[in-house]
Amino acid sequence: MTAPTAKVWYLTIDCNDPEGLAAFWGELLGVEVRGTMENFVFLSRPSEEAVALAFQKVPEEKVVKNRAHPDVHVEDLEAVTAWVLEHGGERVADQDIDGFVWRVMRDPEGNEFCVVPEQ
Repeated sequence: MTAPTAKVWYLTIDCNDPEGLAAFWGELLGVEVRGTMENFVFLSRPSEEAVALAFQKVPEEKVVKNRAHPDVHVEDLEAVTAWVLEHGGERVADQDIDGFVWRVMRDPEGNEFCVVPEQ
């Protein structure tokens, strides 16, 4: 039996403040809030084929490293890093594997994501 065709439509991030985190990510990605539903806030897609982010309110605090995270492709690594830091995020680590570089960051609620410069 062949697997049915499927695509990732949203990546949902658990958080305490969905509206605040949606504002952070929306500005970073240059997209707007598409809608809300109960404990969820949904961002619009940057393009038709792109995965969008959603934020779900949960009662518990983040405790350990994310098991999945978004990778964000950027033109200017340092400019994006400065913006994230100015907006409550955190720089975690720089990575370089055989010349492929990226930076691990955290959003204002501590969710890890990678910033990957054009290479």
